[in-house]
Amino acid sequence: METPVTGQDLIFVIVNKTTQHKFTVKSAPGFAIAAALFILTFYVQAGGKTPAFFPGITGPYHPVLSIPGSPASKADTVRLKKDSSAQKLPSDTLKNRRDSTVRVDTIRISKDSVDAIIKYHGEDSGVFNISTKELLLYGKATTEYKDLKLEAATIQYNQESQMVKAFGATDSTGDINSKPQFTQGDLKTISDSIFYSLKNQKAYTRNTFLQEGEIFVNARYLKKISADETFAKDARFTTCNLDTPHFAFRSRRMKMINNKLAVTGRVYPEVESVPIPMVFLPFGLFPLNVGRHSGVLFPAFTSSEDYGLGLEGLGYYKTFGDHWDLTTRTNIYSYGGWTLNLNSKYIQRYKYSGNFNVTFQNTKALNRGGLTLDEFTNYKSYMINWSHTRDNRARPGTNFSASVNFGSTKFNQSLLNNPYQNFQNQLSSSISYSKDWNGKFNMSLNLNHNQNSVTKLVNMNLPTANFNVVTFYPFQPKESVGTGKWYEKIGIGYNGNFLNQVSFYDTAFSLRRLLDTIQWGAQHSLPITVSLPPVGPFTLAPSISYEERWYGQTSNKKWNPATKRIDTSITKGFYSSRQMSFGMGINTRIFGTYQFGPKSKIMAIRHEIRPTFSVSYHPDFVAKDFYNLQVDSTGRTVRVSKYDGAVVGPFSEGAFGGISFGVDNLLEMKVRDKNDTSANQKGKKIKLLDGFGFNSSYNLMADSFALGYFSLYARSTLFEKINITAGATLDPYQVDRFGRDTNHILFDPLHFKFGRIVSSNIAISTSITSKSKNGKTDKSKDIPVDPFMTPDEQQRQLQFARANPAEFTDFDIPWSLNFSYSLNFTRIPRADYSGYNTQTFSSANFNGDFSLTPKWKVGATGYYDFSTGKISQISTFISREMHCWQLSINVTPIGLFRTFNVTFSPKNGILRDLRINRTRSFSSTNY
Repeated sequence: METPVTGQDLIFVIVNKTTQHKFTVKSAPGFAIAAALFILTFYVQAGGKTPAFFPGITGPYHPVLSIPGSPASKADTVRLKKDSSAQKLPSDTLKNRRDSTVRVDTIRISKDSVDAIIKYHGEDSGVFNISTKELLLYGKATTEYKDLKLEAATIQYNQESQMVKAFGATDSTGDINSKPQFTQGDLKTISDSIFYSLKNQKAYTRNTFLQEGEIFVNARYLKKISADETFAKDARFTTCNLDTPHFAFRSRRMKMINNKLAVTGRVYPEVESVPIPMVFLPFGLFPLNVGRHSGVLFPAFTSSEDYGLGLEGLGYYKTFGDHWDLTTRTNIYSYGGWTLNLNSKYIQRYKYSGNFNVTFQNTKALNRGGLTLDEFTNYKSYMINWSHTRDNRARPGTNFSASVNFGSTKFNQSLLNNPYQNFQNQLSSSISYSKDWNGKFNMSLNLNHNQNSVTKLVNMNLPTANFNVVTFYPFQPKESVGTGKWYEKIGIGYNGNFLNQVSFYDTAFSLRRLLDTIQWGAQHSLPITVSLPPVGPFTLAPSISYEERWYGQTSNKKWNPATKRIDTSITKGFYSSRQMSFGMGINTRIFGTYQFGPKSKIMAIRHEIRPTFSVSYHPDFVAKDFYNLQVDSTGRTVRVSKYDGAVVGPFSEGAFGGISFGVDNLLEMKVRDKNDTSANQKGKKIKLLDGFGFNSSYNLMADSFALGYFSLYARSTLFEKINITAGATLDPYQVDRFGRDTNHILFDPLHFKFGRIVSSNIAISTSITSKSKNGKTDKSKDIPVDPFMTPDEQQRQLQFARANPAEFTDFDIPWSLNFSYSLNFTRIPRADYSGYNTQTFSSANFNGDFSLTPKWKVGATGYYDFSTGKISQISTFISREMHCWQLSINVTPIGLFRTFNVTFSPKNGILRDLRINRTRSFSSTNY
C-alpha cells in the first residue's frame, strides 16, 4: 500500500481471474489508511486475492468514507470497451483475456462531507472507529480546518454529525494540566472542554478564558453562535492578565461582538475575588474595537474653594471618517462657572495634518479678597489654538504651516490644575506660506502675532512678505575651462522684506484705535560678494552691500515747557532712507595640542583658535534723519531719529570707517578609555568648552566713543551632563550720574574693572537619571506617542503629564533629577531719557523622583523666583504601582492654585475612565 498525498483520490484495484473490482475513495488525511484496511478486509473475506494499489486521479477533496455494499455505494458491473472511462488493466495482467468482464465498484460521495481540508496530528495515537464513523486523537492533538485551529490532549471527531469534541488531560493529582485551546481568526480561547460543529460553526465551551482586545474574559459557560457573536454565562471580565485577577467585573449574562462591543446585564465589581454587590450597574457597555470610535467621555469629580463642586472632562468624541474627528469637553461648577472646549484633529496622510482647538470660559469665582461688594467675580475669556503642517511631498517647492495661539490675557490664570500654563505670560502665533523656484528665487508670506498677559499689549504683523534672490554669478560662463577669472566669482543677491504691524491693548480695543496704530515698512538689501582663493592660511572675503528702508510714518518729538514733558506727533506718508557699506573680511584657524605623559589619565588637551578680522566703511547717508531733542528743563539734549518707533528701525547715525575683530575658541580633552587596554588606544574625546570668545569694533573716523561694545559668550557641556550657556554685553565707557556714557574708557586692572556690563544672561541645565532595571539609562514616560500628532497636541499632552506626574511614573527608573537655572540682566533707557532702569530676572526649576521601594515612588517639581525671593510653584506626588492598577496622589501646596488630587484607576486604556478620583483646589489669588 502507498500512502496517498493529501487531497488526492485513492483507487484500490483488486484483480482476480476474470474481473477487477475498482473502489474510488475520496480520502481525508488519516482516513486513507483506515479505508484501505477496510477494503482489504472486505475483499479477503469475500475470497479475493492479494490486491494491487495505485495512486489515483486528483479531484475534489471530500473527507468521507462510504461503506461498500451500502445503498450509497452499490457496485455496478460493466463490460470494458475501448472508449470506456474505466481504467484498463495492466498489459501483463489482461494478456490473452480478450473476453474478460470487469466489475467496477465505485464509492460515491456522501451527503455528510465537508468543504475544506482537515489537517490533524496526534502525538500519542489515533483510533478510527468504522462502525461509529469516529476518529479519536490522543496526546497533544491538533486539528486545523479553514481558519480554525484546535489543540487539546484528546480530540474526538464524528464524521456523520461533523461534531468535534476536545478535552484536557489530568495529572497525577487529578488537576487538568493540558486544557483545549481554540483559535479562529482573532479569537483565542482556553477551556476545560470544547464542543464544535463543522456544519454551522457553532461552539459550546466550559470554564473558558479568552481575550478580546485588552479585556480578559472568563466564563463558566460560553456559546459561540457565529464567527463574530458569542454569549457567556457567569462571566468575569478584567484588564488584569493574571489567572486570579486583582479586580474584575461580574455579570450573569454577557454578549460579545468581536472587535466591536461587549454588553452585559447587571454588573458589579470584585476585588481580590471578593464581590462588592452593593456597587452595581444595571447594565454595562465595554468597547472592544481597535482604533478610533465615537463615544462618551466620562468626567472626574472635583471640589474648589473658588468655583465650588464640579465635573471636569465630561464630553463626547465623534469620528467623521478616517480623516477628521471632534472632541467636545466641558467643565461645570456649582457656583455657575463653566468651560467648553472643542478640539478637532484632521489628517490626510502624505498631504497635511492639523489640529484646531477653541475654548470658552465663563469664570465665576468666589470673591474672597473683599475688593468689591459682590459675592462673586465673573468674567469671560477664550483661547484659540490652531496648528497645521503640510507634507513636503504634497506639493514640492511650496509649504504651508500654521501655529496659532490667541486668546484672552486672563485665560491662563483661571485654569484649574495646570500650574505650568498658569504662569505662561507670552502667547505667539505664526502662519506661513513659502514657495521656491528651482533654488533660484524664494518667497514667503507670514502672519505673526504676540501678546503679553501682564502688559495686555497685542502686536500683530499681517502680513510680512519676504522675497529673496539666491546669489548668482553674472560673469561666470556656462561652461568654464581651466581656472576661472577673479571677476567670475562675483556674486549678487537680493533680500526684500515688507512688514505691516498693528498694536492694541486687549482691554481697550476699538476699531478707531486699531487703525491709528497701523504701521508699514519695507527694507531692501543688495549684497555683492567675491569668492577669492585662500592666501596661505588666510581666507579673504570682500563684500559690498546696498540697503534701503521704506517707512509709512515719521515721529516728531518736542519738549513742552508748560507740561514739562515730551510731546510726540505722528505724520503719515511715504519716506525712505538708505545706506551703503564696503568691507573686507579675513579669518583663519590656529591649532595647539599639549601632550601628557603615558601614565596620565589625560592623553592630550587640544585648543583651537578662530580669529576674525574685517575692515569696513559706510558713509553717513542718514544725518538728515537725526535731530537734537531736549529731554528736561535743564536743557539737556539727546540725538534721536525721526524713524524711532517705526516698524523698521532707523540706521545708525554717523559714518563708520574702522575695524571689527573677534576671537572664538574651542577646547577639547582626550582621556584614556578604561575599557580599552591596548597599547595604541585612541582614547575618548571630551569637549570642555564648545565655544567661548568675544566680538567688538573700533571706528577710526569717530572723534569720540570710537570703541564699540564688547559681546562676550561661552557655551559648554560639562561631562556630557551639564549644559551651560552664557553671554554678556560690555560697555567700555564710564557714565555720569544720569547713566549716560562719557568719553572715558573704564579700565582699572587693579580693581578688576574692564568696562560695565549692560546686559548678561546665563542658563544652566542638567538631567541625571539612574540606570533602569533593564540596564538602560533613558527615561521613557508612559506617554502614548502618535506619529501623526500635531506639535500643539504634543505640547498640551506634555503639559498634562507635567501637571499629573504621578500618572506617568516610570517605575523602571530608580531615581531621576532635572535642574535648570536662568539669569537675565539688562539696562533699559527710561521713557523720559533721564537715565536707565535695571531689570533682573532669575529663576530656578527642578523636578525629580526616586523609588522608596520597587512599588512606591515619590517626586516633586518646583519653581523659585530669585527676583521676588519667593517660591512660585511646588508640586509633589506619590505613586503606588499595583500591577493592573495605579494609585497616584498629586499635591500642589504652593502656586497660583493650591490643589490636592487622589486618583485610583486601572492602568489599561480601555478602563481608564473607571477611576476613583478626588480633587480639591484653592485659589491663592484674590479675585
